[in-house]
Amino acid sequence: MAANCSINLSSVFNIPTRSYSHRSHTRHSHPVLVFSVKTEEKLPAVKLPKNKPSVNGGAGSQSNDLKSTPTVTLPSEDPVNGVSSAVSTPSRPLPLAAVLCNAVDDLINNFIDNPLRPSVDPRFVLAGNFAPVQETAPVACAKIQGTLPACVDGIYIRNGPNPRYIPRGGHHLFDGDGMLHAVRIKDGRVTFCSRFVRTHKFVQEETAGGPVVPNVFSGFYSLGAGLARGVLLTARMALGLFNPLNGAGLANTSLLYFNRRLMALGESDLPYAMKVTESGDVATVGRHDFDGKLFMGMTAHPKIDPETRELFAFRYGPIPPFLNYFRVSPAGDKEPDVGILSMLQPSFIHDFAITKQYAIFPDTQIVVNPMDMIAGGGSPIGCDTAKVPRLGVIPRYATDESAMQWFEVPGFNFFHSLNAWDEGDEIVLIAANSYPVEHVLERTHLVHSTVEKVRINLTTGRVSRKPLSSKCLEFGVINPRFLTKKNRYAYMSIGAPLPKIGGVVKLDFDMAGGSPAELADARECVVASRAYGDGCFGSEPFFVARSSDPNAAEDDGYIVAFTHNEGTGISGFLVMDAQSPTLEIVASVELPARVPYGFHGLFVSDAELANQY
Repeated sequence: MAANCSINLSSVFNIPTRSYSHRSHTRHSHPVLVFSVKTEEKLPAVKLPKNKPSVNGGAGSQSNDLKSTPTVTLPSEDPVNGVSSAVSTPSRPLPLAAVLCNAVDDLINNFIDNPLRPSVDPRFVLAGNFAPVQETAPVACAKIQGTLPACVDGIYIRNGPNPRYIPRGGHHLFDGDGMLHAVRIKDGRVTFCSRFVRTHKFVQEETAGGPVVPNVFSGFYSLGAGLARGVLLTARMALGLFNPLNGAGLANTSLLYFNRRLMALGESDLPYAMKVTESGDVATVGRHDFDGKLFMGMTAHPKIDPETRELFAFRYGPIPPFLNYFRVSPAGDKEPDVGILSMLQPSFIHDFAITKQYAIFPDTQIVVNPMDMIAGGGSPIGCDTAKVPRLGVIPRYATDESAMQWFEVPGFNFFHSLNAWDEGDEIVLIAANSYPVEHVLERTHLVHSTVEKVRINLTTGRVSRKPLSSKCLEFGVINPRFLTKKNRYAYMSIGAPLPKIGGVVKLDFDMAGGSPAELADARECVVASRAYGDGCFGSEPFFVARSSDPNAAEDDGYIVAFTHNEGTGISGFLVMDAQSPTLEIVASVELPARVPYGFHGLFVSDAELANQY
């Protein structure tokens, strides 16, 4: 049986409905005021409107395993009662230039762009608990079960996409504005809040009363629409409605605490410095460019060596060199970029890994290929199935790319690494391999992610791989104290299917062995697990050590994560014992507001909060 669940987006978006009234007369029209996605308990059952055929016939990335029928309603102009929001529709009339540009934007969406694929159709992408929420000012959490350990005093923050405005056209899961959902814990008391990262794009669109910057993953699915959106963006710049020099990123992916600064990250822009207030609120300070030495962007997955406290990072883009590697001293002094010219075409490089001696980069089959858009029906970011994936290894303190080595690894595309370390002439890399890679951006629910142990012999050039589990596992973490060093455990999210997460497992790398003779043995390395329960899904886990003792056991600590029950509509915060064979829940907090599914989180301790800039 499928349950019914209604989400009224009048409590989500504050934008006049009159801006969209013309849609009922266009070829892109769907039921505009109310549209729904129905999914059954076991199998997806997505119904497309008859006048809006699917381009690829596949299910959307969120058309999976939901046990509800979310109904999405376009907003009214009435404010939401009982929800504090720092964001509201401007009461003053929009400038004429903004009104005209918005009208042209609607014209592009309704008459020039291709019919929306399910993977970029807001009716599917923003269904159920993927639907965005408004901001929530700090509010006490009254319902706490169990005992919160003293080590979780601090703040757990999770980042994720949360579109501020109803998309005028296509919308991919990756396209939403960054929103931070935070749980502040102090002496057994818990405060919750949700705040947008007030990026330059966010502020400019707030002034314009709607979307201004085309979405990277959904705005260029046809040549005509892509060119038209480019011209429109140029017009907005010329009219003073948007300044690209201040960035156009979303800051919606992850978080970093480095050199006494909390930062929200998204790889298409610079980091945004944030500050946690005494009340547990999270405020945007502004873009952080490391004293003018960082420009264009930075990965959302930088690495901090826990011993040297150095930060290692990179940026990638469509202009050579397509990959630039750099490091930052513990004091925040950024070193010059090392351009990697042996990266021959722009690839989607979301993450990397470091050891004590090397940095390891993936050259994946997800590439920037404008020809797919020109040929019609494709995105400029897509999959090149003819390309052989590679791993690039460069000395950690390299000042140029002369010592860069590339190793072909057919069928290995990792987008999130767990750890890497040196073993003699070899590098050991632990990462999640996603396949079929052609579904990574389009049909996420068809992707299977396998955690693999990869050995790279720098002398012989031999690369060997071993799966650590047959389960679909992604979005994982280790004890941060063991980054760059040989470690034993990882805590992984269970795809249910992806991008939804049905639970968490604990992997023991030592169970995998490592000799070449054992490579064919796909032995399960899962030593503990916890399912969130029927109709309950969660977010990426994070490991919080019980103490700062450098001699403490690697798994001596707790796993924290957000969850959401789709049957009751209640979101929660869990604290689980990392050493328990069942990952026993030692404390749970019922949250006063819904937390949509999102991306990566971070725990910042009380001591770090007291020391923040």
